[in-house]
Amino acid sequence: MEIRKKLHEALNIELETIDEALSQVVLTDPDVQPSSVISESILGLIRSGGKRLRPMMVIVGARFGEDALLYSHSELTPKPIPMPADHTIRIAAILEYLHMASLIHDDIIDRSDLRRNEPTLHKLTDTYTATHIANYMMARAIEWATLSNHDDVIRIVGATSVLTQLCIGEYQQLYNQFNFDITLDNYLEKTRNKTALLMANCLKSGAEIAGAAPHTCQLLFEFGECIGMAFQIRDDLLDYTHTSGDIGKPAGSDLRNGNVTLPVLFALEDPLLSPHIRSLHVDSTAEEVQVVVDFITASDALVRSAELSTDYLQQATVIIEKLREYPAHTDLQVILDYFS
Repeated sequence: MEIRKKLHEALNIELETIDEALSQVVLTDPDVQPSSVISESILGLIRSGGKRLRPMMVIVGARFGEDALLYSHSELTPKPIPMPADHTIRIAAILEYLHMASLIHDDIIDRSDLRRNEPTLHKLTDTYTATHIANYMMARAIEWATLSNHDDVIRIVGATSVLTQLCIGEYQQLYNQFNFDITLDNYLEKTRNKTALLMANCLKSGAEIAGAAPHTCQLLFEFGECIGMAFQIRDDLLDYTHTSGDIGKPAGSDLRNGNVTLPVLFALEDPLLSPHIRSLHVDSTAEEVQVVVDFITASDALVRSAELSTDYLQQATVIIEKLREYPAHTDLQVILDYFS
């Protein structure tokens, strides 16, 4: 929670505004009763917190719009950063809804009992109920987008097309469980679909809704894509470098669920480790998985994975330099520092 607080303060973003918009998505649905399991579950997810990285990226993207010079953190031009317009908050809420729904699906597929050290939704309800709630959130997000009277409603609906990539990424992960023959390109494509494209679209959508130049929108998209790739690789590493208490879910759960992440791919290149990794299957015991986790942790696979993550962050640094004419480039640096 402390890291989340520092980030939104550094970006001059009020998280309460985002959370209120998230709540309004379900509270303004006349077909959902306030006391229903759908409403209570979604409001509970919102209250449980979260980094809110993606809606913050939408707001940061909007700072590169037509009035970009209004946004500055420099003491030489101490102009206040105005509150984001309603339509910017709307798209921020929509894209966060898609993200939250994808996490529900993630937890079901990964059979995770905890997220941020709290019971996952399918444990609080059941798998079928949680699945339907996630599906409702995705459908409601798109429906809510069409209720906007803003001229850029087409862009809002277009931004939700990232849902297709999210679903493809989820399917790619599910289809390739315990498939130790996937390539690095397969992994990068899945990671791009599952994580990076949503972050990229958050920055780009915020910029587009604020009337930013196409070239600027594309650079922000590329920045978000690099950040998203680095973020997912770092997340994959947490499975081997942190305890269950640190990450809020069981350590080693990726490998236990057959998710072939980057550390696994690099470890498979070691002829001594490969047979041990390939021996794992859906019925492997926790002890058998832990032995392989220990082998991977002791190899150079984690260092190599971290190096690739750093490569993506370095690419993001280059993009910041290309956007230096915008005062809001300092916000991109804040985001980059957060992921470094």
